[in-house]
Amino acid sequence: MIEIPQFDADTEIELQAAAFRALRDHLQSRTDVQNIDMMTLTGFCRNCLSRWVQEAADTKGITLSKQDARAYVYGMDYEEWRAAYQTEATASQKQAFADTKHD
Repeated sequence: MIEIPQFDADTEIELQAAAFRALRDHLQSRTDVQNIDMMTLTGFCRNCLSRWVQEAADTKGITLSKQDARAYVYGMDYEEWRAAYQTEATASQKQAFADTKHD
């Protein structure tokens, strides 16, 4: 990882946190973007992001449920988001997903 030398450690953390919040907020506003497409194109999706939040909390000794981590990333209950915004994956989406490497 390349560090930006003109920033102290606290400033770097603040910038990283701001970038994360911007990404989270962007994904919350882009409900048209399906997780399967994100996984195919980027190798991660909202669920991955929520898992990383949960894992980060765990390293700090904070218990964060999967459900709460997902709500934090999705901006609402995960099942509500799925019902409102998730569409059935097409055959081509499923094939593209199967053809890529991902977690």
